[in-house]
Amino acid sequence: MLELDRFYVAGRWVRAHSPEWQVLVDPNTEEPYGSVALASEADVDAAVAAAKAAFPAWSATTPAERVAVVERMRQVHLQRIDDMAQAISQEMGAPIDLARQAQAGAGPRHMANYLAAMERFEFVRPLGAHAPDDRIALEPTGVAALITPWNWPISQITLKVAAALLAGCTVVLKPSEMAPLSANVFAGILDAAGVPAGVFNLVHGNGAVAGQRLSTHPDIDMVSFTGSTRAGIAITRAAADSLKRVGLELGGKGANIVFADADDRAVERGVRQCFVNSGQNCNAPSRMLVERSVYDRSVERAAEVAKSIEVGPSSRPGGHIGPVVSAAQFARIQGLIDKGVAEGARLVAGGPGRPAGFNRGFYVQPTVFADVANDMTIAREEIFGPVLSIIPFDDEEEAIAIANDTPYGLTNYVQSQDGERRNRVARRLRSGMVEMNGQPRGAGSPFGGVKASGRAREGGRLGIEEFLDVKSISGWA
Repeated sequence: MLELDRFYVAGRWVRAHSPEWQVLVDPNTEEPYGSVALASEADVDAAVAAAKAAFPAWSATTPAERVAVVERMRQVHLQRIDDMAQAISQEMGAPIDLARQAQAGAGPRHMANYLAAMERFEFVRPLGAHAPDDRIALEPTGVAALITPWNWPISQITLKVAAALLAGCTVVLKPSEMAPLSANVFAGILDAAGVPAGVFNLVHGNGAVAGQRLSTHPDIDMVSFTGSTRAGIAITRAAADSLKRVGLELGGKGANIVFADADDRAVERGVRQCFVNSGQNCNAPSRMLVERSVYDRSVERAAEVAKSIEVGPSSRPGGHIGPVVSAAQFARIQGLIDKGVAEGARLVAGGPGRPAGFNRGFYVQPTVFADVANDMTIAREEIFGPVLSIIPFDDEEEAIAIANDTPYGLTNYVQSQDGERRNRVARRLRSGMVEMNGQPRGAGSPFGGVKASGRAREGGRLGIEEFLDVKSISGWA
């Protein structure tokens, strides 16, 4: 059995102080495969002290010096892609091909995008021609606590750590206690890359102890959190007394608007995107809004696609979806599927229970509901599983109204061959991101939302700016 009893603090691996333990469970088999020590307040305090001690020297380095460190991190990460993929597949059930290509590969991609942004980044900028002796200086916020989720573990870790380090901040990372393996591989990467002692620190722990201590610690200047809206609200409240800067990237309930003139693959594309990573994505297009004139055949096509998606163990190569992460997540998804049936949605694919052939593991059937009303529970709550709700609409105004009728505002999607309509609709959707006709956002495009999805921005230039404070200076010589 694997036993993770060490944290990475001040440039070395140290044993936890009298830890509590969390059992690590294989989502494929429901069998324990190890345990991880959970940090006490003393462990968190030691990590924060190391980051605080390292901040003066690290914040005084030049941008070029910090770029060189992150470039070394990227190179070492590329050498350890398979180690990272195996860790992610083991801990959260991502099929190994997805883990290798999308999950583990996200780290070097994010670093490359940040490094490209740094080529044009000005830490001291002119205010404007009207004030030639004024400058705007962007300076590191300080010691940053980074709290990351289990669903895209290394993607979220890298988005935060690389940006913070390039900004000149020092960090304490607390990954999800359900995804400690990938975080340990990442810490090994940074150690091999020569990140100075104390600049990066890692503690494993839960929200009640480690997360709470980081959110209230007097020597933490900023908390950057990715996770549920409920937890984001709790962190904001905890951080309020010490007036910390708080960056939140939270949940979503994305609408995918399919107009009658959408391309032939729009429905299939939407279903598959909803089910990537077993639906455990905050930006999943989990509400498909379909124009009524093409509604019936779209529902039929969505059901066909869902039924064609295979479910299997994470160790097996291929394009199937794996289990969801935990027993609690499985139970929540099952309860919401039951709720959809009880509230009158029409089940056209999947449904309650495991797929045929499975009697163990947290496997969920790819599920599609039709005739969903936007006030049903499955249309309001973030399910975080392979469950799609299809809702009809009559015209553009109704589609926009339904899409915006949600507490969330992360990613929306538009499918139409009419460019003017796409642009018009995109501008009226209340979300931080809009993707149209299956075209992904470009490298360095900021990731983040509005409303209950939080308002942080991660990736590229704006991702670095999240970790910088603005100073106005007059009389610049």
